[in-house]
Amino acid sequence: MSSVTRSRRQVRLSRALGLALTPKAVKHFEKRPYPPGEHGRARRRTESDYAVRLREKQRLRAQYALREKQLARAYQDARKAPGLTGEALVEILETRLDALVLRAGFGRTILQARQIVVHRHILVDGKIVDRPSFRVKPGQTIQVKPKSQATTPFQVAAAGAHRDVLPALPGYLDVQLEKLSAVLVREPKRAEIPVTCEVQLVVEYYAR
Repeated sequence: MSSVTRSRRQVRLSRALGLALTPKAVKHFEKRPYPPGEHGRARRRTESDYAVRLREKQRLRAQYALREKQLARAYQDARKAPGLTGEALVEILETRLDALVLRAGFGRTILQARQIVVHRHILVDGKIVDRPSFRVKPGQTIQVKPKSQATTPFQVAAAGAHRDVLPALPGYLDVQLEKLSAVLVREPKRAEIPVTCEVQLVVEYYAR
């Protein structure tokens, strides 16, 4: 799939779910905030409880760019965690390596962050990790490997070029952007995770 096609899909998905998933989608979304299709403007009928829960689940899935099986697996892990299941779910997703690479500003979108990981540019505690789903633990260091740091995309990232489109740096990450290095200093808490989601609706969707 070309980058243009992927970008268009993200814009359409953004409009369908009611939130901008990429920086490029923000501009399109501001112009046409209604769902895609000829009936998009008029599609604000009363929705069933199932439809509302399904859309909220899809919104969460899209923000982390997950497959359905991946999100369902994370939900099962969250059910076993202490505290509220919905909050635990987002906290689990936020410790994925690709999510933290994005939050740190090494990439501009979640899909770009995932590509960075898969293409073996990222070290965790000095060892290459190429699994986007890798769960980072508090105290672990995420860093772009030295050989990759010299390339233009990472030089751009180190200069802070992505920070203008990313949320404010969350308190659970200590980032030295010029060194393309970040430490997960503690477990993320739902209230500070920059994700738009009514987590209780997602729990209700899976518990049905």
